[in-house]
Amino acid sequence: MGQRVFLLGASGTIGLATAQALRDRGHQVTALVRPRAGVLGRLTPADLARQLPGVDWRAGDVTDADSLARDGFAGQRFDTLVSCLASRHGAPDDAWAIEHRAPAQALRLARQAGVARVVLLSAICVQKPRLAFQHAKLALERELIDSGLDHAIVRPTAFFKSLSGQIERVRRGQPFLVFGDGTLTACKPIGNEDLAAYLADCVDDPAGHRGILPIGGPGEAITPRAQGELLFSLLGRPPRFRQVPVALLDGVVGLLGTLGRAWPALAAKAELARIGRYYATESMLVWDATRGRYDAQATPATGRQTLAEHYRQRLAGERSDERGDHAIF
Repeated sequence: MGQRVFLLGASGTIGLATAQALRDRGHQVTALVRPRAGVLGRLTPADLARQLPGVDWRAGDVTDADSLARDGFAGQRFDTLVSCLASRHGAPDDAWAIEHRAPAQALRLARQAGVARVVLLSAICVQKPRLAFQHAKLALERELIDSGLDHAIVRPTAFFKSLSGQIERVRRGQPFLVFGDGTLTACKPIGNEDLAAYLADCVDDPAGHRGILPIGGPGEAITPRAQGELLFSLLGRPPRFRQVPVALLDGVVGLLGTLGRAWPALAAKAELARIGRYYATESMLVWDATRGRYDAQATPATGRQTLAEHYRQRLAGERSDERGDHAIF
């Protein structure tokens, strides 16, 4: 028998795929979304209902506890809460509002609605927290663990769309940009459908999916240089790279951080620059604290979708990526 699932963050890329995966497995899915949701606020609940029928799409404000109770839970009972909420760009105010306060409110209301299990989409980068959104995610993880509710905290590695920002510049004949020599970091990227299926597994099989669960996609870990080589190979061109020194990012972070003490708008930009530097220098793999290194072999994998296939589909126009405020390139 399907469960009654309350889903947050369903208008995002992973959230929408998760809503479909849960619906297709026979669960009754209720999704609370903003009245104008999605990238640039282009989607209404009616648009989402046409795009994905069979889900109960409700309009409300997840950051408002009254709206969350009235428009979301609406006095009904649910079995499981699934949260795919993520801040739009990672700036501190947005991060704490969306990554912590909103889902924390949902946790308290979920208990009142009879929810016995929570599946939380987090991120593998919280292993070495240096950024506002990472600290917000960790605060929520701790709150969920302390709640006593049965739970699965899913920490995925990089998403395909996060590694697709340079497809058009390479297609135009420009070089692929890498920080350092392009081998400073690596990841096991995971596709939308594979991650959605894994989140649905956490609902279907609580006994096999409990605690903190790092997860990546299939295959070996891949560096930025290897990503560029893959793109050029699919285009039938010799690889061309432009190396960007990490010191350049350090200079940008330092300058914006100094100016941000006087101008708050620049302080937010400094945090965005710190996010860029973090991803330029830290791998999205399981961190082995004992050895002080990232461990690709210890990073679990799931699914069948590969980055090569995603790139091929993008180049052929068979797939698009809604990257929105997360875009760097």
